[in-house]
Amino acid sequence: MTLPPRLRWRLDRFREQMSGILGGREEQPRPKLCPACGTLVGASATRCHQCGASLTFSMAAASRSLGKLLPATSPATYGILSLSCLLYGASLLWAMRANGFQAPGGGLFGLLNLGGIDIGILTRMGASLPLAGYFEQPGNLAQPWRFVTAIFLHGSLMHIGFNMWVLMDIGPQIEELYVSARYLFIYVVTGIGGYVLSSSLGGHPSVGGSGALLGVIGVLLALTMNRQSAGMRMLRGQLIRWLIYLLVWGLVFPGIDNYAHFGGLVTGFALGKLMIDRPPVTPLERKRADALGWATALVVAASFAMMLVGNFRAG
Repeated sequence: MTLPPRLRWRLDRFREQMSGILGGREEQPRPKLCPACGTLVGASATRCHQCGASLTFSMAAASRSLGKLLPATSPATYGILSLSCLLYGASLLWAMRANGFQAPGGGLFGLLNLGGIDIGILTRMGASLPLAGYFEQPGNLAQPWRFVTAIFLHGSLMHIGFNMWVLMDIGPQIEELYVSARYLFIYVVTGIGGYVLSSSLGGHPSVGGSGALLGVIGVLLALTMNRQSAGMRMLRGQLIRWLIYLLVWGLVFPGIDNYAHFGGLVTGFALGKLMIDRPPVTPLERKRADALGWATALVVAASFAMMLVGNFRAG
């Protein structure tokens, strides 16, 4: 008996649906994109035929997988913002648990100390110390991780608010120019450079991301040097005005770590002269950029792990 075409079509549709529900129909594997160079490769391929990168275990593949968990634009900037705010929240809770909420005094200086964190707590959480302080107690010499952890700690609500405002103002521009992996490297290395100088010449513990932010400004300043287009001259003028404002701010208000600012600025200017001021375009450049980013992230994670181990041992 021959079924009518319409009924036969309905029976075929029902058979396909049931086959899909019961697992009887297998979808054909689809081609993939190489995470390193973007070349279309076969569905069963394990390596890219264009650049040779592994499709599952390369740093580019790991970066792509991690990128799905982060914002699509400026992931490194938002990652720095999130980590800094999380650590400030943790330090504030620690301070409130230890001392209760301290109401600020009157005047501008009282406002600057709103949400202030005790220096003892910041030291336990990884503040940078003067080099002389490393010699006061046995074992302090083995704490280079403080140069990293101090970058993400802040001493008051005004401190983190101002720094994160500057970060969100200029960070996405640099991240777009250098890509996220290189930008993270720049931020952390310039922050380290600032605290190395601060520890060598300063006389007190220090925290904050301002040295790294000055490093980012130093990278931009190096980028604009010897370029005479109208846009570059305008950007260079804005950066110089920023530096003048920060210099006046550091001279007027006490507690500003000008050594960290200067160290970060110089380190950033040097990196700006050494690094290519464009996104990577070849597979080798992408691989090197991914390596810089992953190495920097591992250094940050290891530094905070060492801080936690030190606090656990100290009780």
